[in-house]
Order: sequence, then structure tokens, then C-alpha cells
Amino acid sequence: MTRTLAEVILRLDTAYPPALAESWDSVGLVCGDPTEPVRRVVVCVDVTDSVVDHAIDVGADLVLAHHPLLLRGVDTVSAGTPKGRIVHRLIRANCALFTAHTNADKARPGVSDALADALGLVDTRPLDVEPAQVLDKWVVMVPESNVDQVTEAMFAAGAGAIGDYRDCRWGVVGTGQFRPVEGASPAIGGVGELTHVDEERVETVAPRRARSAVLAALRAAHPYEEPAFDVFEQAAVDSDLGLGRIGRLPARMRLDEFVAHAGTALPSAAWPIRAAGDPAAVVETVAVCGGAGDSLIGAATAAGVDAYVTGDLRHHVVDEARRAGAPALIDAGHWATEFPWCTSAADILTDFGCETTVYAPPTDPFTVVDRQR
Repeated sequence: MTRTLAEVILRLDTAYPPALAESWDSVGLVCGDPTEPVRRVVVCVDVTDSVVDHAIDVGADLVLAHHPLLLRGVDTVSAGTPKGRIVHRLIRANCALFTAHTNADKARPGVSDALADALGLVDTRPLDVEPAQVLDKWVVMVPESNVDQVTEAMFAAGAGAIGDYRDCRWGVVGTGQFRPVEGASPAIGGVGELTHVDEERVETVAPRRARSAVLAALRAAHPYEEPAFDVFEQAAVDSDLGLGRIGRLPARMRLDEFVAHAGTALPSAAWPIRAAGDPAAVVETVAVCGGAGDSLIGAATAAGVDAYVTGDLRHHVVDEARRAGAPALIDAGHWATEFPWCTSAADILTDFGCETTVYAPPTDPFTVVDRQR
């Protein structure tokens, strides 16, 4: 079955919800026609000229990249600019470009899950937990014959979604009582009459940001001029999403052994893995974050892990963190710690019916090291 780009986008947005992306990030479709078919996909970390060469050579209809091509200060995609040239080449080849960046970092499974799996970590959980969506709980009293019309209106306004489920509600039937007074225009009963009605107590949830829309929909669809309802703000709870992961090794290792293990488990870039810590220290619990993760050193320290694996660690940051009691810090490189995600993303699209391959040559910009030492 051939999928359209729109269908592939929906699948990717389900795996890597765009709402998880940081506010500064740029994720989603960069170029491409959602109505066009997608048969072949190439997954990569960076969109480079060599990646585009490969995509064109294999007849790819889509490039799925982790790093955004267009992010900071872009005001032109002229073919006279390096990034604009890439966009033009893709469009001429009828090849779309889609990016999943910080949303793929936080999703589960995501970038850091793939890194943790590559290192053999088990029992993983988020290092920096993404708070669950803040929800309201709505309780509405509705005459039995009007329940569907009221709840469908609320669902259309954003209520009733729980995870991968929609149109969620719970109800129980009871007896409602009211006495309309002068000035009322009751839908049931008359002014001055004590009225009893078989009503359903309907419960559902909605994002707090949708409160005004849900209330407007409720009032418009409800037969009563004064609907009876309650809105409860639910407590924020931790989710299973977020940046980084914490896990444990099946068997303890010395730090120098673990660094060697990481060097074998992760893809090889031009420059080697380096670590700050006691080579003989025992490593069992490990935190990881694909890409540039020095902002999470504090979280790794607070979690009490034995080692933290990430990329792009800087001299002064590591020095100060180690003085302050940070765990062993391991810089395995930006590209190398994110590359394992490419395979997991490719598996999602392969299972979705696309012929998907991973661009394996390193796109790490550092390509030359001194081999004499």
C-alpha cells in the first residue's frame, strides 16, 4: 500500500508529537506536497549535500532528519545560499523534507531511548520529566435524551481526549431537581413548578487551554438555559516523556570499561569518546541525553547516577560540575549519540509500509583528528 506524504506526516506526528518541541525549535514539513505518494524514505541526523545526493540516487520521496535545516534567522531559501540550494535540489527531485527534533528528543521511544538501548541500559525513565498535559475535569448534568448532542459538541471543542483515545466520557443516570422562578424560560417544566428529570452525570476531560471553547460548546448544545456543570483543575502529574533517560547496566563496570563499551556500542565518528572521572570508579546507573546535553548535568547529579553520557561537553562546564560532585561525564559526540535514533525512526516508517533506509556515513562536521598521539 502506497502512503501519501500527509499519511506519513500523521504517523510521524503521532510518534513525535509536535507539541513536545521547544518553543525555539522548528519541526515538521520543510518542503513537499502532502498529496504526493511516499514510497522510499531516507533517515538522517543532518541534512547535508551528501545526504541529498544519496536521497536523489535512491529515488527517495522523503528525507526525515533530526536536525532542522532551517532554524535560526532564515529569511531566504535562495539557491544562492547553502541551505537554499539544498531545498531547491530536494524540490526539483520531488523529494520532501521533514524534521523531528526536540519533539523526538522528548518522545518515548525517542532519541535518548535509542541511545540508552545502544548502551544496553534497562529499566529506563526520563531524566528531565516533561509535565503531563494540564487538564480540566468536566462534570455536566444532561437530560438522558440530549447526552450525545452535548458531548459531541464538547468533543468537537477539544474535550474527551486521553492519550491515543478520543471521545472519552463516563456517565451515570440520576434524578435532577429544579424549580424555575420568575424570568426563567425552562426547556422542561414550568415557572414555579418543582421539576424532576432523569439526567445523566457526564464526566470528561479537556486541556485547560480549551476551557473557554468547551464551555461555549456546552452552553450552545445543552437544552437548558442554565446548565448545571462543574469544572475541576486536575493536579499536574509526571509523564513518561522528557529529555534524557536514566537506566542501569545489567552488570557493573569500571568507568574505563564503560567508556570502552560505549566506544564499541556507538557509531564511530572521527574523534574518540572522552570522559571525566576516576577510571576505576564503579558504574551501574547511567543517565544519557542524545546531542548537546550539558544543560542536564545538574539533573544527572541530582539523580545520583554513576555516569552521564551526552555530547558537546565543554571544558569549564565539566570542570565546575565535577568540582560540585557531578557523576563521571562522558562526551561521546553530538552526532554519535543521536545517530541510533535513525534506526528506530526508520523502523516506524518501515512498519508503516515505506521502504526506509538510514544514511550511515557520519555527518559530524569534525572529520580530521591527530592520529600520531
